[in-house]
Amino acid sequence: MFDKILIANRGEIALRVIRACREMGIQSVAVHSTADADAMHVRMADESVCIGPPSGTHSYLSIPAIISACEITGAQAIHPGYGFLSENANFVQIVEDHGLTFIGPTAEHIRVMGDKITAKDTMKDLGVPCVPGSDGGVPDLETAKKIGEDIGYPVIIKATAGGGGRGMKVAKTAADMEQAFMTARAEGKAAFGNDEVYIEKYLTTPRHIEIQVFGDGKGNAVHLGERDCSLQRRHQKVFEEAPGPCITPEERARIGKTCAEAVAKINYIGAGTIEFLYEKGEFYFIEMNTRLQVEHPVTESIFGVDLVREQIRVAEGLPMSFSQDDLEINGHSIEVRINAEKLPNFSPCPGRITQYHAPGGLGVRVDSALYDGYSIPPYYDSLIGKLIVHGRDRPEALARLSRALGELIVDGVDTTVPLFHALLEEKDIHTGEYNIHWLEHWLETNLGNA
Repeated sequence: MFDKILIANRGEIALRVIRACREMGIQSVAVHSTADADAMHVRMADESVCIGPPSGTHSYLSIPAIISACEITGAQAIHPGYGFLSENANFVQIVEDHGLTFIGPTAEHIRVMGDKITAKDTMKDLGVPCVPGSDGGVPDLETAKKIGEDIGYPVIIKATAGGGGRGMKVAKTAADMEQAFMTARAEGKAAFGNDEVYIEKYLTTPRHIEIQVFGDGKGNAVHLGERDCSLQRRHQKVFEEAPGPCITPEERARIGKTCAEAVAKINYIGAGTIEFLYEKGEFYFIEMNTRLQVEHPVTESIFGVDLVREQIRVAEGLPMSFSQDDLEINGHSIEVRINAEKLPNFSPCPGRITQYHAPGGLGVRVDSALYDGYSIPPYYDSLIGKLIVHGRDRPEALARLSRALGELIVDGVDTTVPLFHALLEEKDIHTGEYNIHWLEHWLETNLGNA
């Protein structure tokens, strides 16, 4: 059993891990930049270490500083949370080389799934359905045009090392290919230092469905159903729910079994999410995230499991505490991501919180690091909290979400809370009739911004 775990992250996810450690009787170590000296995760941890200046590059992304913090405090393991170093294979290897345990997958699994072309080829070999597209990277424009003709327009050009919507461009017709191809390559080079791109068929009305998987690293794995994350702005999720309102039990069992068997074959360890585009009853693999997802609470809500606790258990070499037969869906859960942003442009809005009140009551969970008087720093992601609700069914969950949003008070900065109030007035939200393009179209019509 680990005696002490260092959390290589900040904000609400660092708090999430600290709470799991406390319930397991494990000491926690928070790391922080100088800008986060008064952050809640620093206050709640058993120990804290300052690892650098405000810039994430010189603090939360500083591998030497994080390893040194482990040596100073005697921490035996590192939980990466999400973002920052959570999917950095080099970091995992360095952690292991220093005799520490990385609470997550192996460096090799992160490396394979971190390259979208390699990930797609691997998933094909494991029997996971994929979107029709190029076999590997596309070297030049002429090849790109030929692929476009072969699979049919529209197509999407994606940076191999892309993420967060960067390096992704759609060519609706052959006439659009040159600009889309060159722009995707340029964005990939600028953002990730890699201008390699690949091409896939662009589905016109898909939903974004992701399957939560979990493995013990010894050939055993389960799936924990799906999450529907179709409400997105610029490829960033804002509203997630489980189970998906459009997925049948038969489809869930089929794709879940496929995913669980795939990760079992490669001896995957810990939590992972296999993401798909779903259209007309078919699933098409797009990527695998080898970490805990921001939206993991909705899965925890409907299955009654603690995914962070389970991550720690399997990292210690213990078996999973549940089997596939133990996992039964109970009700419906929805999460909305609350950002410190000013509408309608979604511009970051850091500043001092003058009043904060979290909603409560049956079926309401708030994952946030806010408190009265806290100053949101301008250096990091604008996510300041996640509001998660659970109900016996989807209508009850939506009603509970509306009630909880009405109780939430965040004064001193602008937030995206008004967006969710407005969305809950829309018929399509209540019927579940939306796809990955719905929100951007709605924003253009209602806010004049997408």
